[in-house]
Amino acid sequence: MTAPLKKRPRDLRLDFFRGLGMFIIFIAHVPDNIWTLWIPARFGASDATEIFVFCSGMASAIAFGALFRDRSFVLGTARTAYRVWQVYWAHIALFLVTTALLVVFDRLAGSDFYTNRLFVRPFFEMPADHLVALLTLNYVPNYFDILPMYLVLLAMMPLVVWLGLKSRWLAFAFIGGVWLLAQFDVLQFSAEVRPGIEREWFFNPFGWQLVFFTGFAFMMGWIKRPPFNGWLIAIAVAILLFNVVIASRWGWQYQPIYDFRDATWPLLEKTDQGFYRYTHFLAIAYLAFLAAGEGGRRLAGGGAWGRFVAIVRKVGQQSLAVFLASMVLAQVAGALLDVTGRNFVSVPLVNVAGFVILVGVAYIAAFFKSEPWRKPPAQAASGGPVAAPARTAPAVEAERLSLEGTPRAG
Repeated sequence: MTAPLKKRPRDLRLDFFRGLGMFIIFIAHVPDNIWTLWIPARFGASDATEIFVFCSGMASAIAFGALFRDRSFVLGTARTAYRVWQVYWAHIALFLVTTALLVVFDRLAGSDFYTNRLFVRPFFEMPADHLVALLTLNYVPNYFDILPMYLVLLAMMPLVVWLGLKSRWLAFAFIGGVWLLAQFDVLQFSAEVRPGIEREWFFNPFGWQLVFFTGFAFMMGWIKRPPFNGWLIAIAVAILLFNVVIASRWGWQYQPIYDFRDATWPLLEKTDQGFYRYTHFLAIAYLAFLAAGEGGRRLAGGGAWGRFVAIVRKVGQQSLAVFLASMVLAQVAGALLDVTGRNFVSVPLVNVAGFVILVGVAYIAAFFKSEPWRKPPAQAASGGPVAAPARTAPAVEAERLSLEGTPRAG
């Protein structure tokens, strides 16, 4: 008899930091948003994308890891394939909805400004070719490149788990080998179908899988969580200071730094997840997780702080729904700022309004995921369990006959 799946307690830090990443991603995608001057990407090589991918790896280990380990490899693979299917259609819907919105903006403005700003004009110039390429992931515009990368990471997961269950070192060798091949452009996907134009996916999944599976390995127990250690803290701080010099907006104005960046550009490259980016993110993650305390104990509490943490965690728990909404909302926010102008009133107002809407999306998504229609009326109203009323045998038989031939929800 198969043992029941072990449900590990939810770490407050995972949901909280992923929620913060969702807000940063929104800020980063609003066109010409001055708030982007203060996001993590302006202080070092890595940015909110690493947060999203790393936390997604951790969440995938929680969601699928026990299934692979305690039930069967086939069942875990099937569950992963189902998630891939969901994310694939989310990507297609995101592109179609956002592009249609840009067309509306263009018609209102009497130009093709918005579709050009997001680089989707080729879709209208060669619609037949680009439609097929969109569905086969051969056409991946830069704004719509995170979910395709995430699809490939999920698709790689069964193989990595299979190797890891045999030996974690096999899994690490595979992950490291694939990452190295990506650094030399041996493994990559084309993002263009226009003749004579070569462009790879902006997020090469074979490079970014290093970040995803690092988070995955921590939650699977393949890597021990680093302890509170003075030397590790000093190294992390040194890495952050090094990045402030070579990769922050303050260091770019100096010619020697520019020369150094040019000479070591592959280590900074975002597309293939360069080594500087990876180490910078690990340093931030280590210090942030230490600051939050074991299990996120410093994030727990009551009052205004507790409510703030709870809201951010809710956003982190519904990251896919929030991410999809933020990508569409960012374009709406950019169009509003184009109309109102970007000043000290409109920019904060639009950004904060976007945050409020994303929080609303998170709570609405959580409501629908809870499937309140499946609960008995008294339980749905009180939020707690309620004993079902006793039913007579004739009543049970009448219910059975009334449902005969009726499809039942799974």
